[in-house]
Amino acid sequence: MDLKNIDLKNINLSDISAKLKTVDKKTVIKFGAGFFAVVIFLIGYYVILNPIVKEKKAQYDDKVLKEDEIIQFQTEIISNKKRLKKLKPQFKKSSTLFHSKAEVEGLYQSLSKFAAVNGLIISKIEKKKPKPVLKKGVAEQAEELLKKRDISYYQIPVEYEIKGNFLGYIKFKRSIAKSQKMLNFDKETISIVQNDTTGAIIAKGELTIVGIPDEFF
Repeated sequence: MDLKNIDLKNINLSDISAKLKTVDKKTVIKFGAGFFAVVIFLIGYYVILNPIVKEKKAQYDDKVLKEDEIIQFQTEIISNKKRLKKLKPQFKKSSTLFHSKAEVEGLYQSLSKFAAVNGLIISKIEKKKPKPVLKKGVAEQAEELLKKRDISYYQIPVEYEIKGNFLGYIKFKRSIAKSQKMLNFDKETISIVQNDTTGAIIAKGELTIVGIPDEFF
């Protein structure tokens, strides 16, 4: 069919019908088959292939995101291991010398063990308010204005009264001195119990223990 020879002004349905009859049926079949194949392909793509492609793309994007997160986590793990390795000696030293809040609360039980071994009785133990010891260069100021970074450690005064044998009391203090925890006897008065043939004494005074800021701030 020669479209160039069709007079568009004088065209009518009978002319079109006549022209179409001259078209080779094989050509029509090929054209129809091609058109049908395109339609089938488009339907298959949007109904079947497109969802699969989108799903695969989402899986790939998720995989890339997780790989980036893994790399970030690995970097953080390495950094934290280095930091932990650096802080471990400091923590070990601090945890050895300084008392935790729980240890301060259990101070009576701790001292009682030392006392009992040496035949002594602790008749009084009273903890006072912790006092902050400031770091070098930090100016004295009201405690409520202090920040944790300003404080080196806390001193916790403890008033005590111990009864027993003088020799046992000396051994008790020696045992305390060998302890890895920092504990100082600041004040002390020893009096002999009158009319006691066993040489009993009463020791009164104040000792000081220290605690880390993280526990007492």
